[in-house]
Amino acid sequence: MVKFFTEDTRFEFKQKIQTRRWLKFVAGSEAKVLGDVNIIFCSDNYLLDINVKYLGHDYFTDIITFDYCEGRTLSGDLFISIDSVADNASFYGAEFPEELNRVIVHGLLHLIGYDDHTQEEQKQMREKENYYLSLRDVAVQ
Repeated sequence: MVKFFTEDTRFEFKQKIQTRRWLKFVAGSEAKVLGDVNIIFCSDNYLLDINVKYLGHDYFTDIITFDYCEGRTLSGDLFISIDSVADNASFYGAEFPEELNRVIVHGLLHLIGYDDHTQEEQKQMREKENYYLSLRDVAVQ
């Protein structure tokens, strides 16, 4: 089950049911089963603290994914900085909800096994993000 939380932000996420359906669709399309996935919306500073403490990285990011998957079952924590998502939406000329959905599916794709360390992996990740974003409205009906 996908659950939603907030830490150090007043953000209210209103697309919970649709997002659960969409992520279940994405998981199934990749021959995976959606297990326990926690999506934690937080501030830049909250996510920076996690980045420093657990990953040893002293910089801001939009998402950190902790993978607890077992076999085909996807489980994990997706910490998402609402501040960084808003900044990225402005920078890329995207609407905030679209950028937020991109970051959410990006985290799920990491749980599925996709990575983004090399240019080729980044290209594949972006293609997968675009593909599943294009199917979101169909998947949630």
